[in-house]
Amino acid sequence: MSTKRLTLAAFFMALMIILSSSVFSIPVPGGHFYFNTILIFLVTLYFQPMEVVIIAGLGSFLGDFFFYPAPMFVTLVTHSLQVLVIALILKNSRAPFLKTKVIAAFILGGIIDLLGYFLGRSFVYATPAYAILKLPFDGFAVILGAVVAYFIYYHTPFSKMMEKALKD
Repeated sequence: MSTKRLTLAAFFMALMIILSSSVFSIPVPGGHFYFNTILIFLVTLYFQPMEVVIIAGLGSFLGDFFFYPAPMFVTLVTHSLQVLVIALILKNSRAPFLKTKVIAAFILGGIIDLLGYFLGRSFVYATPAYAILKLPFDGFAVILGAVVAYFIYYHTPFSKMMEKALKD
């Protein structure tokens, strides 16, 4: 891994931790809406599978560890599996990725996110009733995160900047 790639990965991981705090969230019934969901989807489009697990999975875990530790292990497992699946689907493709492939990967990743947090809230640190209450907000967060990441990737100069920065 080149120094530039490692530095960018560290930057995105730090951003993931910061965006996991309640300072950068919107209160909703049963918790908060976190903006790190956008970044979770976005990093899958630029980094390799194991890199995204460290950036998004471990980064989200550390964010919970520092700011709200109760769900940190659910977050670690859920986001790690989510980004790993998305990155593996996209791994053998060349950038820019086919839009249909990105949409399919994001849908599968979103399902993993929703299922992981539903199970985590139901059986690990809350109740099924709480998990059901939070499900619409989690669904909204997944959809918003995927749509914004898709927009950034296909409709802004950010992708060209990332491609240039990640060249070894």
